Formats: sequence, structure tokens, C-alpha cells
Amino acid sequence: MSNFNVAGSFNVAKFGGTSVANFEAMSRCAAIIEKNSQTKLVVSSACSGVTNLLVELSNGVQDKARREELLSQLADIHHAILDQLADPVAAEKEVHTILDSVASASEAASFQTSKKLTDHLVSCGELMSTHILAQLMRERGIPAIRFDIREVLRTNNNFGKAEPHLEEIAQLAQQKLIPLCQEHVVITQGFIGSDEEGNTTTLGRGGSDYSAALIAESVQAAGLEIWTDVPGIYTTDPRIAPKASPIPEISFSEASEMANFGAKILHPSTLVPALRHQIPVFVGSSKEPEKGGTWIRQQVESSPLFRALALRCNQTMVTLRSANMFHAYGFLAKVFEILAKHKISVDLITTSEISVSLTLDQTDTSGGAPELPEAVRAELEELCTVEVEHNLCLVALIGNNMSESKGYAKHVFGTLEDFNLRMICYGASPHNLCFLLHESVSKAAIQKLHQELFEK
Repeated sequence: MSNFNVAGSFNVAKFGGTSVANFEAMSRCAAIIEKNSQTKLVVSSACSGVTNLLVELSNGVQDKARREELLSQLADIHHAILDQLADPVAAEKEVHTILDSVASASEAASFQTSKKLTDHLVSCGELMSTHILAQLMRERGIPAIRFDIREVLRTNNNFGKAEPHLEEIAQLAQQKLIPLCQEHVVITQGFIGSDEEGNTTTLGRGGSDYSAALIAESVQAAGLEIWTDVPGIYTTDPRIAPKASPIPEISFSEASEMANFGAKILHPSTLVPALRHQIPVFVGSSKEPEKGGTWIRQQVESSPLFRALALRCNQTMVTLRSANMFHAYGFLAKVFEILAKHKISVDLITTSEISVSLTLDQTDTSGGAPELPEAVRAELEELCTVEVEHNLCLVALIGNNMSESKGYAKHVFGTLEDFNLRMICYGASPHNLCFLLHESVSKAAIQKLHQELFEK
């Protein structure tokens, strides 16, 4: 069990969708909070499956019968928990008000979708789950109070992937959140915020972890606990490699690399606020808290060459070819000028004498593989030929001092000699070696690498 003993401070605990999926799951969350008196601020995701339903509605469902089916599923998920509360009346009223708002907004989306409307819709999952969780905790004798995080977590209006306004968040947290935490356990929402005009915004898919870290930073928390459905961070996804083992302790640098390269345990941005203020992060399972978990700290006792393997699918690779690149100046500058103008984020890049390959980055609420817009492709084709590939996955080997170590690359690529690697990135970071391959063989590659590097 995680435990912090820092005088004058308290913990922030975040519970993911599976941790608040139903009445039993929420009850386990309440038990975890009860056992640690220093946990004063709780950040909750939407109940498991709810965000997917809301995303579908936000995409514009013109079939009225399908819309009603989705709305019915949303109601059923929440009523299954409400019906087990001793006194559900107040929470039920709030949930019904939000469901009415979802119905109206989803009808509007069937005529015209927008990122602003999408953020309004997908935020409703967290708004509902926190009403229910707060009531459940009060019924267990915990002095819980629900707080709308949109009063504190200020962002810009980049709907779908809003950027936080850190100074304003810190000021508002000092005024509104910290005083409440002196007398109550505060239940609030992950993933959402608001712009200066009061419009609801979201931090991108998976942003609950990030918002929890931002909140922990803003209240100067002693620690941040991330409660999910697995007992900590593993050497790789145990569903892919059954012999994957838990990692008791990992550095911020290693964990950041794992998150960035697809480890679903953490959102890629989660650790940035924690790193800024050296807030230790604990990752554990709300289903099995007795199994402990993984500590993420600035300094750790051991730094092995190989720490873990991560997999990120839905990758899009763009390859640009032009003979004019050969010994030419400014070609890449023109390419990135076009990408920047259209706000296209690049993840990985490799170059040769006459070509450049890059992968596109996407972490907003739309999901799926990122696309190269036609307008961008048209501008690029004035410079060079453009080839776009989908159905790719990125495998990342995470470790330490990899750029300074000899011989290991031969071992790694020897293990992968039967796989067709589409792109290799190595040397930019001492903490990773990564490559792209077709999604149909990506899990097999993870299994073989894990067997060779972690199971012998």
C-alpha cells in the first residue's frame, strides 16, 4: 500500500475507468481512500465504457434508433450503480440532468459536429461518475464533497487537446481546492477543464492521468497515486507476454519514455507536472491493492540497460522522396514549415540522401490512426512525392545509457531478423531504441524480444 508522510501536505489519488466501472469497483476505491488518511483529493475517470459511447454520439449519429440505444446504454451503466446506493435520490437527479444534456447535444451533433460540442459531450462521463462516487463515499462515513474541476483547471480553447494555463490553475487551486481539502475528501473529475469563456475543454484521450498530475502540482501534493486495473508497471503488457514481470521502482525518465511509446498505464504527459515538482508517483491496482505497485521517482537505486518494452499501434508513416534533396539546403525546413502551418505534429523522423520518413502524432479525443490532410499532402507534393502507410505499430525498447553501450543492438536486431522493420530510430535518446513494423506481426515481435531480453 502506498504511504506518504509529509507534514502539512496531502495526496492526490486518481482512479481510472475500470476502477469506477460498477458499484463493487467504486466500493474498492472507497476502501483504498479510507485506509490512507492523507488522501484528500480524488480524481475520477468516467465509468468504464462510457467515454466510448459519448465519443460515438459526438461523431454525429443520424440514426435516431441508434442514438436512443446509446443513451439507454449510458443510463443503464449509471443506474446499475445508483440502484445499489442507500440514498441515491440526489445523485440520481444530477445524473438525469446530465443525461438530458447528452441527449440534446447528441441530437445537435447528428446535424453538425464540432470539436467544441465533442468536448461538451465526452466530459459528461466524468461529471456523472463523480456524483455517484461522492455519494457512495458519504454513505461509508467518509466526509466526501464533489467539486467541479472546471472551476480550477483553466485551459486554452484548443478543443480536443487543450493546453493548461498553469499559473491560473495554481492560483485557483489555492483559493478553491486546498481549503476544501482541509475538511473533506474532495471528489473531482479527470480529463476536463474550461477555457476563459467557461466552455468545457478536454486534455485529450487518456488525459485523466495528466489532469490528476496538474492538480497534484497545483496543490503541491506530497504524492500522486494512479489506481488502475494492473498492479503497477510491467516489463511489457502481460496480455502480450504472459511472463512479463512487475517493476517495483522506475525513474521519471524511463516511465516518461514508456508512456510516450504506448504503455497504456500512463498518459504521455502525466509525468511532466510531477517531474517539475519532483512529486513521487505510485501506480497500483484498485482491484488488488495488497499487491503493491510501482514507484516512479526522480532517482532510483538501479538503472538496468533494458527496463521494458512498449507497443503503440495506429501509427501513420509518411515518406517524402525527392532527388532535389541530394546535397540541397532547406528541403526539410520547407517540409516542416508546411506541417507547422497546418498544426501537424511529428513524432519520429529518419532521413536519407533523397528521402525522409516521419510518423504523425495524435493524442486528441478522435482516436484511430492520424491522417495526413489532403491540403497538407497537396502542398508537400509540390516539393516531392508523398507516400502514406497505415496499419503500423511502434515497438520501443526502454532502458538506460543505451547510446553508450556496445553490442546490444546486434543482439536486438538479431532477435528480429525474421521481421520486416519499416523504420528504425536510435541515438536521439539514451533511453530508447524504437522501430515500426506491420501491426499483424507487432505482438510476435514483442513476445520474441521479451523472451530474449527479459526472460533469460
